[in-house]
Amino acid sequence: MALTAEQIEQFKRDGYVVVPNFFDAREVKAFQADVERLVRNGKLRNVATDGDGKTHSKKQVNLQICPMYKDSTLVRALPFVPKVVDAITALIGDRVVLHLDQCFLKPAKNGMGTSWHQDNAYFKIKDPMRGTAMWIAVHDATIANGTMNIVPGMFNEKLEHSRDPNSDHHIRCYPDESKAVPCEIKAGGVIFFAYGTPHCTRGNTTEKDRAGLAYHFLHEEMASPEMVKEGRDHHPFISGPKCSGGLNEYGVNVAGTWEQEVEAAIAGRELVEAQ
Repeated sequence: MALTAEQIEQFKRDGYVVVPNFFDAREVKAFQADVERLVRNGKLRNVATDGDGKTHSKKQVNLQICPMYKDSTLVRALPFVPKVVDAITALIGDRVVLHLDQCFLKPAKNGMGTSWHQDNAYFKIKDPMRGTAMWIAVHDATIANGTMNIVPGMFNEKLEHSRDPNSDHHIRCYPDESKAVPCEIKAGGVIFFAYGTPHCTRGNTTEKDRAGLAYHFLHEEMASPEMVKEGRDHHPFISGPKCSGGLNEYGVNVAGTWEQEVEAAIAGRELVEAQ
């Protein structure tokens, strides 16, 4: 199994678990190459504002792309990696649907964090423990560069949210930050946290960029009819009898292509560096 019994128990008790070294060094290299490609091609946009929720900031930057699957075959293939499927199904059960994929990048020196929120304030599923985020550290994530912060044990508490004035579309809440835990983790590590778990990232004032990939998964029983209807072009099943490896949703079977995509991403970076 991708997760130990102790890690699964922590997720169920605290609403999150940190898993170091989930992805190996070559996979990390591919993540970094793919994010660099997306940035180079102008696919990420600054969602940070000057405190009015509208005027995009020229001093603070919070780069986001959502969703990613249309622009990255690497990102599209990842949910079908066996260790990912094993981990997600161990946490929320079989018959899992991919809900969302996205990336946030906090540039060096002026990267703005993403405010406190619960994912279920957006998604509103009936049981916030039947959905989980999988946050992947593309680069080493530290307190200094604004790593993920978690408030344990609050996944069943529905916090009041309001419009975040520092973002052009996000909402935020105000949990008791004295209970917050900063989750420092090396590149390739993963943080799984339930839809009800309050979390945020901080600003990056270091000399290097920091990025995180965020996938969201939920059990089929929590999915809306629209999300799992026939003929949809995304939200693939990654486990259970309806899983087609992406064929039914993307028109191509992407299961089993992970290693190929990793090598392609690395080769693409090497080609750019050689030019």
